Amino acid sequence: MTFPRKVNLYEVGPRDGLQNEKEIIPIDVKVNLINKLINCNFKEIEIGSFVSPKWVPQMADSEIIIDKINKRETTSFPVLTPNLKGVQKAIEKKADTVCVFVTASETFSKKNTNCTVSESLKRVEEIISEVKKYNIKVRGYLSCVLGCPYEGKVSYESTADLASFLIEQGCYQVSLGDTIGCGTPFDAIKLFELVSKKINIENIAAHFHDTYGQALSNIYAVLQMGVQTLDTSVAGLGGCPYAKGATGNVATEDVLYMLKGIGIKTGIKLEDIIEVSWYISNYMKRLPNSRVARAYVNQ
Repeated sequence: MTFPRKVNLYEVGPRDGLQNEKEIIPIDVKVNLINKLINCNFKEIEIGSFVSPKWVPQMADSEIIIDKINKRETTSFPVLTPNLKGVQKAIEKKADTVCVFVTASETFSKKNTNCTVSESLKRVEEIISEVKKYNIKVRGYLSCVLGCPYEGKVSYESTADLASFLIEQGCYQVSLGDTIGCGTPFDAIKLFELVSKKINIENIAAHFHDTYGQALSNIYAVLQMGVQTLDTSVAGLGGCPYAKGATGNVATEDVLYMLKGIGIKTGIKLEDIIEVSWYISNYMKRLPNSRVARAYVNQ
């Protein structure tokens, strides 16, 4: 077996992890969460979304948060920008990275962004064209890559073509997201093999939800293919408001524990991220979705 010697954990907790929480979390709690994650030495922490509060109320304060956090030159702070209006806010706030997203599922695209796949591609082109003027990096998300809550199976070939499109347009990386967490290692390998024929494996990130308990197994599988970036969420926070039954992202602590066991370096200490996990979980008055975090507190 061949594994990468080092892996980048792309932390999505403050955005993808919190966006679906019904109770609005105070700004100071979010800022403290992000600052604690910064102190854990993450290279990338997705801190918010410049989207209409009507659609995602939890992200309404992202413009304030980007000004309040303790930024470091060694850490990037991506924000999700679904349209040109969001991009203009990102430019005003001097964001270093923006994220765009598309899906190979027509139905999910209409439910999630109120537009067809082709319309979403046009939006992406407009966004990338605009941010290029300001030397802002762009990361691409592809959702429902291993299954759609409305259409079932999604074409892997279509996903590979979309990934190629995003890279050609200027995305530095494409994150393949199993939004409803239905994929198994065999599915993941098949998909990543197809996509890696169109774009370099170094430009592919893995974003697995743990709805069916398959996330760690899927990560283990794609690591052996050379994937070097994994999207994870502290305490296993997250879900998708447009995908019924989709539970949280894979917990950062659980992934880190596995990587440590394999001998893969991340630059992040397990004890540090467990402390952050309990910070946000205690605020929410619930246990972390991370088995590792719960196991460590009982030691």
